[in-house]
Amino acid sequence: MSKVIKRVATFCFMAVLLIAMIPQTIKADETSDAKKAVYVQVPKDWEAPCVWAWDDDGNNAFEAWPGEEMDADTTNEGWYYIWVPAWANHVIVNANEGNVQTAEQVLEGEKDCWITVTGADNANVTYDKQTKGKTPEYVEKFAIHAKVDDSWKNPCLWAWSVPDGTNVFDKWPGMEMKQNDNGWYTAKVPVWVNSIIINANDGSVQTEDISIDAAEVWVTVDADGKAEFSYTDPDKQEVPNITVHVMAPSDWDSPCLWAWSAPDGTNAFGSWPGEALEEGENGWLVKEVPGWVNSLIVNGNEGSVQTSDISVDTGKDVWLAVKDAENFEVSYEEPRVDTTEDVQATEDATEAPEVTEKSDSSNAMPIILMIVVAAVVIVVIVVVIKKKKAKNK
Repeated sequence: MSKVIKRVATFCFMAVLLIAMIPQTIKADETSDAKKAVYVQVPKDWEAPCVWAWDDDGNNAFEAWPGEEMDADTTNEGWYYIWVPAWANHVIVNANEGNVQTAEQVLEGEKDCWITVTGADNANVTYDKQTKGKTPEYVEKFAIHAKVDDSWKNPCLWAWSVPDGTNVFDKWPGMEMKQNDNGWYTAKVPVWVNSIIINANDGSVQTEDISIDAAEVWVTVDADGKAEFSYTDPDKQEVPNITVHVMAPSDWDSPCLWAWSAPDGTNAFGSWPGEALEEGENGWLVKEVPGWVNSLIVNGNEGSVQTSDISVDTGKDVWLAVKDAENFEVSYEEPRVDTTEDVQATEDATEAPEVTEKSDSSNAMPIILMIVVAAVVIVVIVVVIKKKKAKNK
């Protein structure tokens, strides 16, 4: 009877543990997608304000600097808002294509917040509501990129949902697309959009209706309005990976590589300090990165020491000989790295004829060392054999 009671008690105990774990699992799943609203008021000369956000571990909320552009709050003039992941507790407010920015602002938990920016060095964060009305509902969006013929001026995006016909924008020609440094124009639309038109010249030229999936898309438009689109960036999809070789300072612990594409800011890795460099040949550390990468930073000691931004050619393997944070050499062929001993030996050979005798003695040293090592190995083998024999007895 006692065994039955023990089994029942054990079963009940395990059931209680299982039930206790269920709410935690649900909560974890919910908080992973949780969002919080960040409201920002910026100076009048700060155009198209954006937010860059990350967490304590360096995980970025957005793919590339300057982050996500904020939406104007139509109910509260002068205020902008954006939804960021609830886990992001560090933000930088920036504008004018990232050329002006605040210092890092540390946020509390998952609370909505209001940030008043009066200058690059002056930003105040509060969790007391500063705006009127309800916070606009969060709507997930995706990016549409367009590259148009030079005769198409100020391209705009018109977007809607088929078959219900719901339009994203109030009136034709829709939203003016933002020009990027790489020749593409970009705008974002809600995920329920499945039809778009690219137009320009005040709506007088346009593509036909383009049916798309709710995913980032690149549309190329010729002078006659004929359009082709792809769900992968045409500028990057055919570039093979490259290998970055690094010779890092000896006091840089666990060297890492951070890599991205300038000026669009697309990062090769998810979070700082990037990915650890691996052992390669001839003393080099190596890491393979996408071929479109053109900017690198080598860092160490968990990202606390680093080089400045290093510009490199796309599509080429590269060798970086880093002497310290401010001094490094870039090469596209493996260089011969001279050590201090090599330089000294060269100087001695050219300046002192009597070095021949010293060279003889120095050449004899490796032989002596080899003999000593061989003797030690023999002794160890003998000792091991004796121990095995003793054990067998």
